[in-house]
Amino acid sequence: MDIKGVSAIVTGGASGIGAAVSRMLAARGAKVVVADVQEEKGNALAKEIGGAYCKVDVTNTQDIINATEMAKSMGPVRVLVNSAGIGWAQRTVGKDGSYESAANLDAFKKVIAINLVGSFDCIRIVGTAMSTTEPLAHGERGAIVNIASVAAYDGQIGQASYSASKGGVVGMTLPIARDLSAIGIRVNTVAPGLIDTPIYGQGEASENFKANLEKGVLFPHRLGAPEELASMVVECITNSYMNAESIRVDGGIRMPPK
Repeated sequence: MDIKGVSAIVTGGASGIGAAVSRMLAARGAKVVVADVQEEKGNALAKEIGGAYCKVDVTNTQDIINATEMAKSMGPVRVLVNSAGIGWAQRTVGKDGSYESAANLDAFKKVIAINLVGSFDCIRIVGTAMSTTEPLAHGERGAIVNIASVAAYDGQIGQASYSASKGGVVGMTLPIARDLSAIGIRVNTVAPGLIDTPIYGQGEASENFKANLEKGVLFPHRLGAPEELASMVVECITNSYMNAESIRVDGGIRMPPK
């Protein structure tokens, strides 16, 4: 699918993997809506790539609709990348035997709400807009790519909520792809491994931490670059025969229990 001149929505598009995807889509000629809660970074990136920024909390359906309407005003909506996500570690059961020390259930629900439910809400809203576009060759109307994680397969201790959310994203890829095939929309998921983003911080301690992580990567022995992940996302969008797949981009890593 040629994305020159089409509108693309990238949630979580202001930083990290989402920012790399936003830049790469814009370089290919897409008109990108950077949909993110980070206003300063979102506006700066939108200005850099000639796109537009829309403040979007993916747990708020109206925010998603606002971003979709913005994208529609810029051109036919044919691309959605679900990159917004959060995650933190917490043990399922506490150490002191009290019920209060067990995992925080609200925290668990929040991760599911953003990573899984938010992704589905974006798919159903943006997918609705895609369904009204004029079909291209062979009836194609658009492409959706979700960002999952290797935690969907190799969840570590403390990652119950994150792994459940990303496993859900992987699990819904095939049924949604089957569903939307009737209207010419493809759906794929990319599951990154350890990607070198600002989440790891800066400085000597950060570099030492990343060096330790690199030991688990099969080859090459380093963290992945956001651009390497973004290139797979763009391939899933532009390759019209790529559909209903969940693809690991992880250097061959298999995460240990902790």
